[in-house]
Amino acid sequence: MGKRILAQRKGRGSLPFRSPSHRHIGAVKYRPFKINEKLFKFKVIDLIHSPGRGAPIARIQYYNGEKGFWLPPEGIFVGQEFIQSKTGYGQPVEVGNIMPLKKMPLGTLVFNIESTPQDGGKFARSSGVAAIVRNKSGNKVELLFRSKRTKWINEKCLATVGVVAGGGRTDKPFLKAGNKFHYIKSKAKKWPVVRGVAMNAVSHPYGGGAKQSPHKSTTTSRNAPPGRKVGQIAARRTGHQN
Repeated sequence: MGKRILAQRKGRGSLPFRSPSHRHIGAVKYRPFKINEKLFKFKVIDLIHSPGRGAPIARIQYYNGEKGFWLPPEGIFVGQEFIQSKTGYGQPVEVGNIMPLKKMPLGTLVFNIESTPQDGGKFARSSGVAAIVRNKSGNKVELLFRSKRTKWINEKCLATVGVVAGGGRTDKPFLKAGNKFHYIKSKAKKWPVVRGVAMNAVSHPYGGGAKQSPHKSTTTSRNAPPGRKVGQIAARRTGHQN
């Protein structure tokens, strides 16, 4: 009787596969506006390292003394002040300022973009990432993301001007397996990843045999049992596309 395959053990959510919550400093969301509040200022009081994410985190203090976290842009420093505006009227489009997409000129680099108004920020949050304001039509704004995909978003959604700090982080090679081990450990990922065809027949549906080959079709049903649900799940088609 064989053991459960890796996909089954990950789905169980046991200790080796759980996210290390103590490595995540906190949620990095926009502060919601209170009643009759349309603009407020905040100041960067510290820049801190967050092991659970690639970009650094800024600790900020609002005008009323409250403190929170913020996803900072490239090139800011401690003590600098920024604004978060609900309407954006009369406010400069400068790096670090937070305002609605409707006030962003075409070609502006933005990040930490809301999907729906007042959700705190959903898109373009990785280190060194930004989207470009490409087009405007009605109450929608078109954004071009780094993946070359475009998306139309409500013009009232907030975004930060600039590029997320920490760019170029992936340019440096790990050089040693130990460095990669400690990096992956903070990301709640399983590493190293062993190919199914390299396993024994008892450990994976693609394991065993004289050569490393699946020896069967790699497409599988959406309703396949957990031990068999590996490969191309519910694939419409596979192979090269012209």
